[in-house]
Amino acid sequence: MSLKEENREYYRGLVTSALSKERAYHSFCVAKEAVRLADKYKADIAAAEIAGLLHDIMKESPPDTQLDLIKKYGNPTEYDLKIPAVWHSFAGAVYARQVLKIDNDDIINAIRYHTTARQGMSLLESIIYLADFISEDRDYGDADTVNIRRLADVGIDEAMRYSLSYSIRRLVDRERIIHPDTVGAYNEYFGL
Repeated sequence: MSLKEENREYYRGLVTSALSKERAYHSFCVAKEAVRLADKYKADIAAAEIAGLLHDIMKESPPDTQLDLIKKYGNPTEYDLKIPAVWHSFAGAVYARQVLKIDNDDIINAIRYHTTARQGMSLLESIIYLADFISEDRDYGDADTVNIRRLADVGIDEAMRYSLSYSIRRLVDRERIIHPDTVGAYNEYFGL
């Protein structure tokens, strides 16, 4: 799959019009990192760019709009509904499929699981998850970001193990619900 220039500009324009300047910049940075990782790990570069550009397309939409899309077109779990922080990823996947008519399941799943991860992730899904974590605009103010960036250049599995551990630690420290998809991904990457 190659992303034609007119499609690239359409998606970039869509991101620019749908998101704040800061969030659009983040999406462009994620797309750039996703392309770099896709090239390194021999994944579909065009699919990585599309998923990177669109991963947060619903992030700044009103929560009611996100929830309406999820309920109308998705099959949300109890956890999906109880964790508003994941709504944008689920709604973004629905938006990409229903409104933008993207019929590539790998792109849809990469958008859907860029926040939670999941068991059985494809290479593209892992790339988008990591690109969102380590894009050049991200700075969590600790050594973990540096380690995840370094590990992403060593191997996807190593970076996923570290980033999932980091995410779960942060959620536990903040006494937040951990989505079962995140637990499933963690267990899979650690060999359970």
